[in-house]
Amino acid sequence: MELIRSKLISAPHAFPTRDGGVSKGAFSSLNTSLAVGDDPADVAENLTRLARSFGVESSALITARQVHGVTVLEAKGQGGLGDADAVFTATAGLLVGVRTADCLPILVEDPHSGMVAAVHAGWRGVIGEIVVRAIEQLEARGATRSELRVALGPAIQACCFEVDGDLPAKFSAAFGEGVLRPQPGKARVHLDLGWAVMRSLERAGVPASHVDVLPHCTRCDQRFFSHRRDHGVTGRQLSLIQCVRGTAM
Repeated sequence: MELIRSKLISAPHAFPTRDGGVSKGAFSSLNTSLAVGDDPADVAENLTRLARSFGVESSALITARQVHGVTVLEAKGQGGLGDADAVFTATAGLLVGVRTADCLPILVEDPHSGMVAAVHAGWRGVIGEIVVRAIEQLEARGATRSELRVALGPAIQACCFEVDGDLPAKFSAAFGEGVLRPQPGKARVHLDLGWAVMRSLERAGVPASHVDVLPHCTRCDQRFFSHRRDHGVTGRQLSLIQCVRGTAM
């Protein structure tokens, strides 16, 4: 099992690759989603392996049903959550995570309280600034924005994220022309989701020095599941972060 980590986040966390699980075929091998058609027993074993790499059982791993929105939910105990694209917790021992296969996984840590959050950001979540919505939830519980640590994990990068229609205009209006990244020999516009999230974080008061942007492109790098590369028949990575000294009772 290959677990990629950020140099900025001190809480136990990981951005796993697709290796180290038991799923087969298009879902080989560490698929963590039941929604893609994989064998439920294989998915359960993969989740168990991931959780145990953090020293907990899979029941302590909390996720939500991702719907490409901007809802943020709190994990207070074991068991799944409803529809949301970001999960945070102040409960020691819990792991929160988000599933991706080109979308951007974002992990957030408040190093003072121990609160953590996991955020799923596709283009809708980036435009809706879901990472800021998650930060607002942490701030409401005592976190200070300027002290947060944020890691942007493996996702489709500007080299591969071609878009058309009204998306280029929407993104440039929201984040500036820098979010548009022309690629040599490519006619369609390319977007840089990580750059856009960096702008959101900067405007929200998170210093750039507190943000770690991992360079891995899920479409280019065969170590990752990629919805675009694999034409929609693929698994999902589960990016995770653990609260180890929470404030919740």
